[in-house]
Amino acid sequence: MMHFGPSPVIGADILDIGTRKAQQEQQHRGVGSGAMRPPSLVLGEPGRFEIPNVADPAHFCAQNFASASGGKDAGQVVKFAKGTTTLAFKFQGGIIVSVDSRSTMGAYIASQTVKKIIEINPFLLGTMAGGAADCSFWERNLGMQCRLYELRNRKRITVAAASKLLANTMNSYKGYGLSMGTMVTGWDETGPQLYYIDDDGTRLKGNMFSVGSGSTYAYGVLDTYYRNDMTVEEAIDLGRRAIYHATHRDAYSGGLNNLYHVTKEGWKKIHSIDVNDMHYEFAEDKERIAEARMAS
Repeated sequence: MMHFGPSPVIGADILDIGTRKAQQEQQHRGVGSGAMRPPSLVLGEPGRFEIPNVADPAHFCAQNFASASGGKDAGQVVKFAKGTTTLAFKFQGGIIVSVDSRSTMGAYIASQTVKKIIEINPFLLGTMAGGAADCSFWERNLGMQCRLYELRNRKRITVAAASKLLANTMNSYKGYGLSMGTMVTGWDETGPQLYYIDDDGTRLKGNMFSVGSGSTYAYGVLDTYYRNDMTVEEAIDLGRRAIYHATHRDAYSGGLNNLYHVTKEGWKKIHSIDVNDMHYEFAEDKERIAEARMAS
């Protein structure tokens, strides 16, 4: 039998049958009413970013998807458990971007091979920290916006403009429960540029940033050994050591260290190294240093 016209759409609340939430909703709207979803909301339309299937999505998100910072999610049934370590810094030879690859859901390690550096275009990189889905979706959306800019203006978008596009997007969805702490970095006609953008729409320009649960450990290494006049080899070593020490102390960071070097010719992936291998490498360095001190 053939049906013409739009196909019926079943609301997401059909998945909550038998749960406390479903019972509360039935009591609120009356059992047997047959209303599965507000008629004005149509889910699954292409080109749309889906929002919660409720009358007031902003209020719903504020009540159910609060940030984990400050214990604001204490009353939530579902808590946003996340962790990562990402960093980037400028030096005289360009920009180093270094990240780990572990994805966690609380104490559960979901993956050890997450690609937390998004290659937006050959001269532009973005990093992921926070909710993996939010970061991946919106940074790929940023890549689309950057490509449209190139087609319209026949020139490559600047890092400042790209970061502003992402910040504007975050500001438009402020309060909707997004979880993002990202960096956008690259090389344009003004030279190397580095920006930090988060889900509140905050946009900061700087020479060094580290984002994630392991960022305090990474900052300790970066603040101690960072110099603007480092060679490329010294900068690469600093980037990998900062990530290693963060993964060693932070249980929510680990996996592989992916490191990129950005120059005026564009970005280049330097390595992807297991942090466990770095642990034994640096342990041998410690032993050699200790032996040298004892000998002197």
